[in-house]
Amino acid sequence: MITPCLLSYPLLLLSAFPLVSAWSGGPPSSSSSSWPRNTDDVATRRAFLAGLATTSLATTVTTAFHPSPANAATNDNSDEELIDCYFGCGCFWHVQHEFVEAERKILGRSDDQITARAGYAGGKAGASDGKVCYHNAGNIADYGKLGHAEVVSMRIPSSKFYDFAVEYCKLFDKDGFRPDQFGDRGTEYRNLVGIPGGKSSALAELLVKASVATGDKLDFAVGKGDDRDLPKVSFIMDTAEYPSFVAEQYHQFHDGFAFGENYPQSYNSLASAFAKKGEDFGKCPNGMMGIGLGGL
Repeated sequence: MITPCLLSYPLLLLSAFPLVSAWSGGPPSSSSSSWPRNTDDVATRRAFLAGLATTSLATTVTTAFHPSPANAATNDNSDEELIDCYFGCGCFWHVQHEFVEAERKILGRSDDQITARAGYAGGKAGASDGKVCYHNAGNIADYGKLGHAEVVSMRIPSSKFYDFAVEYCKLFDKDGFRPDQFGDRGTEYRNLVGIPGGKSSALAELLVKASVATGDKLDFAVGKGDDRDLPKVSFIMDTAEYPSFVAEQYHQFHDGFAFGENYPQSYNSLASAFAKKGEDFGKCPNGMMGIGLGGL
């Protein structure tokens, strides 16, 4: 049985890749062969920054797929255009909580204005018959088989993207590893950031600067779809080519996987509150066993 957000799909894909000795700071353990790193696909922070286009935010912002929360904020008391973006860093449960808190702190949003949604993104296949689903007994539109990773999407003012990028970079520890790096492994948990325009966007430059400002822990690569799970590396995706697909209702506003990540009921109940107001969380099967709880 698949255990959601814990030890799922360990190294089945990564073991096929050749080893390279390009660790910055050394491998996590003597078994570093489990974590190959292909330097042909990965740019250092400063090299990536130097190669970015200098186009302005105004010319790079486009609209990408995003669920429309029933009462989501539309302007945050401003005429500034909102952008759709997403962040992936292992299991999406705890990541969603962190970005909900960021929306409250950075934008002052109330519960009914929260736009952070757990979802799937980064696969070349897109959707299957209009669906992207969590693992299920019928193997219907399985997100892993479609090449997607778990992400959290949101709609925010472009001027605040840097602040949200800082929150994303803070999810990684001092060595650049995500919290569940040695539990949840594989392409479904890879690190990625989706922004309008991808690497050509000025937002990409802000992302790299946010990484440098928070300890310079990450390398960045241009996402090509179906990318590998590499430690200390985040793939930059163009949301026009690789949009986010909203996850099932039972995955929304879920408790985290680690001890101490039992969030208050006021947070957990947001999913049903949005559903009651008309938000559509798709028509996917209700988990592996039809229970709709913790991926089952």
